[in-house]
Amino acid sequence: MTVQTWELRAAFAAALSRMYGAEVPAYTTLVDVSTAVNRDCATDGRLGSLDRVTAERHGAIRVGSRAELADVADLFAAFGMYPVGFYDLREAASPVPVVSTAFRPIEADELDRNPFRVFTSMLATDDARFFSSDLRTRVQRFVGQRQLFDPALIAQARHIAVDGCPTADAGEFVRRCAAAFSLSRTPIDKAWYDELSAISAVAADIAGVSTTHINHLTPRVLDIDELYRRMTALGITMIDAIQGPPRTDGPPVLLRQTSFRALAEPRTFRAPDGTVFEGSLRVRFGEVEARGVALTRAGRERYDAAMADREHWDRHFPASDAEMAAQGLAYYRAGDPAKPVVYEDFLPASAAGIFRSNLDSETRANDAVADPTHYSLDWMAGAIGHHIHDPYDLYEKAAS
Repeated sequence: MTVQTWELRAAFAAALSRMYGAEVPAYTTLVDVSTAVNRDCATDGRLGSLDRVTAERHGAIRVGSRAELADVADLFAAFGMYPVGFYDLREAASPVPVVSTAFRPIEADELDRNPFRVFTSMLATDDARFFSSDLRTRVQRFVGQRQLFDPALIAQARHIAVDGCPTADAGEFVRRCAAAFSLSRTPIDKAWYDELSAISAVAADIAGVSTTHINHLTPRVLDIDELYRRMTALGITMIDAIQGPPRTDGPPVLLRQTSFRALAEPRTFRAPDGTVFEGSLRVRFGEVEARGVALTRAGRERYDAAMADREHWDRHFPASDAEMAAQGLAYYRAGDPAKPVVYEDFLPASAAGIFRSNLDSETRANDAVADPTHYSLDWMAGAIGHHIHDPYDLYEKAAS
């Protein structure tokens, strides 16, 4: 017998959550507060049942090369998680030298059973605005010499993606997959890490260490403003603002996100003379999200205008789902405004804003002109050997 894919995915998400909670105890507090807020908030279930919302998670990881990203794609395919969308965080107001995609279920019934997603970023080492020729060569050499995943594990994942996972193998497969994203205790080369940090803290987190790890694991909450208030009341330092659209009396749209500030975690370093010493890094944080209705292309155009005129948001968006549906601004199942299609993806500006708000320094970019045709959706699809789904196509299908 084989395990159903959604059950395997749910077990994977739960294993990562337990591991991350042990590594970052404040994450457990965030989950507890999110659960309490969800329990206290009345919900009509239109944007997901209480059980689904409370169990929902998205993770974030970072890798250093197309080969590593291809391994991630093959690994996640075993859990029914496929690449959706292309995000270029280099072009955000707070640039981050990465390009990203999100691995998630793509069918409505699979999302309802377990909507686990992993936002996955790859270091854009070929971008001359961030990496000189010499540094690029050394980063690529460092990344090329490490092995993030056991080749046998990737081979097993490829087999499971095609034939399913035998029940007898499921527990050990999930355990090994989760362990691949645990925080390494191997001493970090301090000089190398600092050199990369001078370019970007994200670059150092990706290519300054020999492994990858869960950067954040995000629960979903029904009232993110109330969550923010409760976390602050507990004495937990939150970032300055909630990213994404403002709170309004109308239908919630797309995605709102916030987080607690990255905490100083003890890490071991190696000095140039070989001496090993204890220190700390602030790279991992606790993010939380609230999801609304998915917007059509016309709705996204309206959203961009509204975000530039936040004080007058209501001038751009109507106050009811019925009006949203009538104007073709959002997706509803069979056109029924009582059945909104949940936004399952991410906002580049919000992602970059969350990354930036948890860093101690700005990303340094020089005046070199990047090749805008190099990193693209088509390039990434070719690099990982997987079709990258257009989120609008998926929402159209869900609404039909």
